[in-house]
Amino acid sequence: MSTLSRIEHLLGSKANDLLTHKSTGFPTSSLMAPGADFVSEAFINSNRSVQTLRSLATLYDHGRLGGTGYLSILPVDQGIEHSAGASFAPNPIYFNPDNIVELAIEAGCNAVASTFGVLASSSRKYAHKIPFVVKINHNELLSLPTTYNQIQFGSVTEAWNLGAAAIGATIYFGSENSERQIVEIAEAFELAHELGMATILWCYTRNDGFKKDGVDYHTSADLTSQANHLGVTIQADIIKQKLPTNNGGYTALNFGKTDPKVYSQLTTDHPIDLCRYQVANCYMGKIGLINSGGASSGESDLADAVETAVINKRAGGHGLILGRKAFQKPMNDGVKLIQSVQDVYLEDQVTLA
Repeated sequence: MSTLSRIEHLLGSKANDLLTHKSTGFPTSSLMAPGADFVSEAFINSNRSVQTLRSLATLYDHGRLGGTGYLSILPVDQGIEHSAGASFAPNPIYFNPDNIVELAIEAGCNAVASTFGVLASSSRKYAHKIPFVVKINHNELLSLPTTYNQIQFGSVTEAWNLGAAAIGATIYFGSENSERQIVEIAEAFELAHELGMATILWCYTRNDGFKKDGVDYHTSADLTSQANHLGVTIQADIIKQKLPTNNGGYTALNFGKTDPKVYSQLTTDHPIDLCRYQVANCYMGKIGLINSGGASSGESDLADAVETAVINKRAGGHGLILGRKAFQKPMNDGVKLIQSVQDVYLEDQVTLA
């Protein structure tokens, strides 16, 4: 079975719609598309230093997707964000940090993203073998009652010391702590660039008010896209965002500012168009958008991951940052799943919509 046929098989009844859709709100010609020279084309006229450009190129040129302009990153910070027990009990080998890095290497990922502790414990063994992305802040999840507050777990300098090519951070846009987080991470990103590292921002929305009449707008296209726009404003080099599940957060919640054209001309209810609006808010693709792989759902994980990859790629995104769907399985199965996602980005017949 050819790669394209396998993708079509996994997409099932959605295959024709997802593989033939054409976006009109933001035509492909208006985007900076991923490609072999993306780092040079997107950043050569920016304020990024030579050292930061080298770090970005290290990320984009590593692994099976190296030189394509696409990214496949293994993120394993869930031991803090979701508790170690909940994250690693399904496959206890990942309580050992070495296996986290080994999974990323075996799968041919562009980079592995994890905590200070995980990457520091194995830095001399692996930092020269695969690019490290150190996640510098977390929601610690051991407070009672549960709070949602990203706090820094270490310094940018320490990330540099352990050999990181990039730092990663989360901001909960819309939360009561978002202003502090924006200031902290903007300062951290400035220092990271001074030291020659790249920056990746997890642009998440978080506010109980973003739910109304039984509908959750935390992943609406309009709210997540504005989070992206704030993220690129503080000079994130890569944006991580959840795939949109709906739209109209601004209008349903009746707050902030938007424009009717966002919903009538620039987007439709098609998932590729919703994701393309996220891309457009990353400076029309000049800053790469990678979408989250999401939680593990069991038997549907492979099909779900491939569908997300097709949507991201055809929208103009730069890849997936996929963790739990892979590391909560036996390592060989995790490798196969990650590489099946990478195959979407390597398949020339899956084109921009």
